[in-house]
Amino acid sequence: MKGRLVVCPTPIGNLEDVTLRVLAALREADVIACEDTRRTKVLLERYGVQGALISHHEHNERKRAPELVERMLGGEVVALVSDAGMPLVSDPGYVLVRSAIAAGLEIEVLPGPSAAIAALVASGLPADRWRFVGFLPRKRAALAEALGSPETLVAFESPRRVAASLAVLAELDPERPAAVCRELTKVHEEIVRGPAAELAARYAEAAPRGEVVLIVGGAPERTGPDPAAAAAVARLVEAGAKPRTAASVVAELSGASANDLYRSVTNSSRLRDD
Repeated sequence: MKGRLVVCPTPIGNLEDVTLRVLAALREADVIACEDTRRTKVLLERYGVQGALISHHEHNERKRAPELVERMLGGEVVALVSDAGMPLVSDPGYVLVRSAIAAGLEIEVLPGPSAAIAALVASGLPADRWRFVGFLPRKRAALAEALGSPETLVAFESPRRVAASLAVLAELDPERPAAVCRELTKVHEEIVRGPAAELAARYAEAAPRGEVVLIVGGAPERTGPDPAAAAAVARLVEAGAKPRTAASVVAELSGASANDLYRSVTNSSRLRDD
């Protein structure tokens, strides 16, 4: 008889947030695959759970997955946990889940704590449409693109980079609402809400401590052509290209409206002539 994989979310800070179903699954599992055996052992000891632990982290999951799949095919139940929250969500587990699916094994995912969801709700920003991007990109162009999301943005961020990311956001839109959610469910939990410029100034003086989730309100709907695309058309025209041709080429590459780009460059030319 085939075994199965049980994905078990664990508390993001407060150990009392573990669910009864997760504890039952951990007790029943033949083996518990965990990101850090020391961290998981603290949770198990708190609730008197005896279990065989095996390390399963980002550096060994490709090697571990075939071994665990083989055990499940032999009838064993494997419980998958990460250090905190839901496995796979910016945590190890994707390779194992994909391998289990490929092997035709049953996968059971239990509900539980999630730092992303907790921060989204605590931020007070719209939660009907939102986008999770994991950890924010470090390169400015990629960061600016992520911050341009029309949906509420949910992201993990290193406390050392919070000030830099907020500074970029403040340059793009100083009034954009945001929230810095720190140490969720822990003793020193803190939610700081405000416009981007205000938060950037605050954290430029002192970096936050602990684990941070950054929530950013959706970017306002843009009117007119994308500034970068319009600038590209203007440069082509200055180099000798015909406005209509330049607008068509840039529109094809950027997805912007060729008519909007054409109007932007011709309007700009009229203003200079005036």
